[in-house]
Amino acid sequence: MSVDQLQNIGGGEEEAGGANEGVVAAAAALGSYPVAPGYRLNVRSGPGTNYSLVRVLSEGARVAINCQRAGEWVSGPYGTSNIWDNIGSGQYVSDAYIRTGSDGYVAPRC
Repeated sequence: MSVDQLQNIGGGEEEAGGANEGVVAAAAALGSYPVAPGYRLNVRSGPGTNYSLVRVLSEGARVAINCQRAGEWVSGPYGTSNIWDNIGSGQYVSDAYIRTGSDGYVAPRC
């Protein structure tokens, strides 16, 4: 089980509306990818679980990928990958939890 994997079992620290809705709307406008169903996903300040936690994406979130870079290997519902997706300034999620339809890069490298 990855440190960046959180199953939604109720409660927890989620942003309520506001900024989170803006991120989702912006992602939808740019073309976005869904987080694996049933997961809340930690957003890190860099491409690995040793980086600080920035926020947690709620179940059902979608993300726009700005660029991608290699980092720590993580196993998730979409396999094992060392690709980390940059979803904002200083915000990274493991590609193993994002349904991109590919095992490789789908965006420019950071």
